[in-house]
Amino acid sequence: MRIRSYHSDDCQAILSLFYETVHRINRRDYTQEQIEAWANNNKIDPIAWDLSLIHHKTLVAEMNGIIVGFGDLNGNFLDRLYVHAEYQRRGIATAIMDRLELYVAEQNYVTIVTHASITAYPFFRDRNYQLVKEQQVERHGVFLKNMIMQKKLDIK
Repeated sequence: MRIRSYHSDDCQAILSLFYETVHRINRRDYTQEQIEAWANNNKIDPIAWDLSLIHHKTLVAEMNGIIVGFGDLNGNFLDRLYVHAEYQRRGIATAIMDRLELYVAEQNYVTIVTHASITAYPFFRDRNYQLVKEQQVERHGVFLKNMIMQKKLDIK
């Protein structure tokens, strides 16, 4: 596995990965209506995604030339972390997060914060993230539950 910085030509593959992961993995924890509100190809703006990923600290994981995961930070806020549905439980999210947490610590932040889905909650809990609070977020008129979580970082 190779982890590298995001490039604009990755955007279409990342959008496909995002859509497939939400529809295949997150559906075990959310209703079909919630999944459609979260990841609907008719409502995803590729230009906005590309600009966001460029302006954030975005890392992409590749295996054999295939993008298998990505994660992005805005300051000390982990905005997105997704692993391809076919590549779950292979250490990809862990490898991305190890690098992103190190980057946040190098920027002298004391904590890293994320809004974890129900599906991702155990992953972050196992990485010593603490639950701050549960919340309902609105996506295209539909409410989805997620958890605000944070982790205190070791600054060396």
